[in-house]
Amino acid sequence: MPVIASFVYRNGRRGEPVTVNGTPPLLEGHDFAWIGLHEPVPSEIEGLAATYGLHQLAVEDALKAHQVPKVEVYGDQLFVIAKTAHLDGDKIRYGETAIFVGRQHIITVRHGSARAHTDLRSQLEASPQLLSQGPDYVLHAILDFIVDGYLPVVQEIEDKVLKMEKHMLASFLEREQIRRLFRLRRQLILFGRILGPMSDVTSKLVHLDLPCIDENVRPFFRDVHDHVSRVEGMVGGLREVITSVFEASNLLEQQRQGAITRQLAAWAAILAVPTAIAGIYGMNFENMPELSTRYGYYVVIAVIAALCGILYYRFKRTGWL
Repeated sequence: MPVIASFVYRNGRRGEPVTVNGTPPLLEGHDFAWIGLHEPVPSEIEGLAATYGLHQLAVEDALKAHQVPKVEVYGDQLFVIAKTAHLDGDKIRYGETAIFVGRQHIITVRHGSARAHTDLRSQLEASPQLLSQGPDYVLHAILDFIVDGYLPVVQEIEDKVLKMEKHMLASFLEREQIRRLFRLRRQLILFGRILGPMSDVTSKLVHLDLPCIDENVRPFFRDVHDHVSRVEGMVGGLREVITSVFEASNLLEQQRQGAITRQLAAWAAILAVPTAIAGIYGMNFENMPELSTRYGYYVVIAVIAALCGILYYRFKRTGWL
């Protein structure tokens, strides 16, 4: 069985290992068993279900690994599903953690999560006074651990967007960069669909009268709920930044195209002067008195240069060149 860790905790301190298929350990007071599983198959979790009285519907949900975050009550037990997230390139990958909570047990079932609970367990074991509060405090710690993993995802995407924003201000965004912006925006939209239910989960743990949740632990869940709300706000703001980067890129591109168009129009107007004068003298009429003038050629060249110079000066002053 893919058991990561399985121990009894007495007065907040690690005790003897727990056999997941045997008789449950004898527990008193705030003692509890914490069992961590990673991607078990159905036959591997049946023993736990029988030993700790896990509801069959909750067991099925824990094995499917394609559930939305939720809180369910089954008798005197609590069943929670939370989504983990980590960034893989420009794509957010999701895992799932199902948590069974009873008065004297907590069982976690992880699927696809890139972060194990080993470090979390070590941190909690270093604080026996907090760990002695029971499985509900461990539930808070796991949810807080999962939600804390959201922040680096958003921050890394934010860094990528700000980098493209800086590039946009210096030059045009290429087609692939625009596509990347929309891919990131799509990832954030999908992430928002996870954050909404996660916020509902933490809100229920704060406000509803649920089994296995003591009143003195509710402030900890409130802190987790605040963290989720903070990430939700960051995701919403980042989506607006991506939209503004794209719109600003379009505006700057239109502005640059307009400047180029004005420059071409100015040069066309300047070149129209010698073209028109040259066209007149290229008509080959017999009666053109200027053709017999001694200094006519130099006069025409001077007139062309003067007119072109005047036009160039005026266009330069107006900002067209």
